Amino acid sequence: MAKESSFDVVSVVDMQEVDNAYQQAARELTQRYDLKGTGATLELSKKDGSFKIEAPSDFVASQVRDVLGSKLTRRGIDLSAVRWADPQPAAGMTVRQAGTIVQGIDADTAKKIAKDIRDLKLKCKPTVEGDKLRVSSASKDVLQSVISALKERDYGQPLQFVNYR
Repeated sequence: MAKESSFDVVSVVDMQEVDNAYQQAARELTQRYDLKGTGATLELSKKDGSFKIEAPSDFVASQVRDVLGSKLTRRGIDLSAVRWADPQPAAGMTVRQAGTIVQGIDADTAKKIAKDIRDLKLKCKPTVEGDKLRVSSASKDVLQSVISALKERDYGQPLQFVNYR
């Protein structure tokens, strides 16, 4: 039983589900009576993984963001996967707001997760591999306790645990 078990900690978002949620939100913007004539627009750039909202006021922009958030949640996408920038004033008394979809774990977050795993004082080894983190140990019970400890913490983005072997 000297074989090591491992799993990967990743942060990925299914862009097809994001596109489906965007389509539903855009349709609701044209049909909802309180948003119908406001001129609010919602755009998705699949290539960049970003949203752009243009609205006549901060309140309408937040309403559009709420509509999009409800559609994303219904599609199984964690709202912490979208990082919204502050609303920026635009021409004609309108407001623009941009949001980016978080894909992968950045180096700082990966180091923080690895440090938290080491602080658990369990017999496991976290290693950063690009935009993911691999945790390996001889005991599967140790790996299960690492997963449960990571689920309790908030790193500002959704984490998935894949390739459990």
